[in-house]
Amino acid sequence: MSTSSAQPGKPQPSATNSGTFRIAGELSVHRLGFGAMRITGTGIWGPPKDRDEAIRVLRRAVALDINFIDTADSYGPSVSEELIAEALFPYPKGLVIATKAGFDRTGPNQWVTNGKPEHLREACDGSLKRLRVDRIDLFQLHRIDTKVPADDQLGALKDLQQQGKIKHIGLSEVTVAQIEHARTIVPVVSVQNHYSLVDRANEEVLNYCEREKIGFIPYFPLAAGKVSGAASAIARDAAKLNVTPSQLAIAWLLKRSPVMLPIPGTSQVVHLDENVAAAGIDLDDATMKDLDRPS
Repeated sequence: MSTSSAQPGKPQPSATNSGTFRIAGELSVHRLGFGAMRITGTGIWGPPKDRDEAIRVLRRAVALDINFIDTADSYGPSVSEELIAEALFPYPKGLVIATKAGFDRTGPNQWVTNGKPEHLREACDGSLKRLRVDRIDLFQLHRIDTKVPADDQLGALKDLQQQGKIKHIGLSEVTVAQIEHARTIVPVVSVQNHYSLVDRANEEVLNYCEREKIGFIPYFPLAAGKVSGAASAIARDAAKLNVTPSQLAIAWLLKRSPVMLPIPGTSQVVHLDENVAAAGIDLDDATMKDLDRPS
């Protein structure tokens, strides 16, 4: 069954237009990836409302040249990883699947940090099984748990790396100081923090990652839909370029930094196509300057 939704006469969007980044200098990925959180049920809990569409989205992502998929054991929980394997295994050559651990789920929209080493080890083993792989390319600590010594959490990841269960280590929602401390224990190749056109609170972390050539993965890159309702420069410049505000927001992220790896997620093929088409939007300096002005 074809997963294409391109219109006749129009070129198919492609993630290749976003350029490439080499995670840790070796995992070459197209800079526009896919975040697999939204393919689960409401509240990131349970199976998706339309399982067939979720499978189509994942297969369509690969057809559009996305070769970086971000997920987590807590998405569902387990559901996102299981769907990825169902849709894409055996995986195409060059596909990088990143997953995360560090949360317990107690219900819809409920997230409880758990950085206990035994939990991280169990989570890694579970992800390996669900994803049907012998080694995870990028394993990220979903949060540094304040209830557990950071050295113990990072030490568990170091052990998993030495055992060959994970190849590279990333962090999520961290400060520059936390990254620097972590790097005294393990090599850190990626950071996943909240960042978007309308929320730039993590600018210092992004700048640090750019200096250190660490991949920066902005989660909620569309600010959970807020950019679509944003006024002033976003709406004005989107209209001028004949693109949607969401597409403008993705294009802005890609232009903002060469280490930026946006992972907009969706549960619908039509929205996936729209997001990937943003990789072909080239923003000029005047537009970037306009978007940097206060509203």
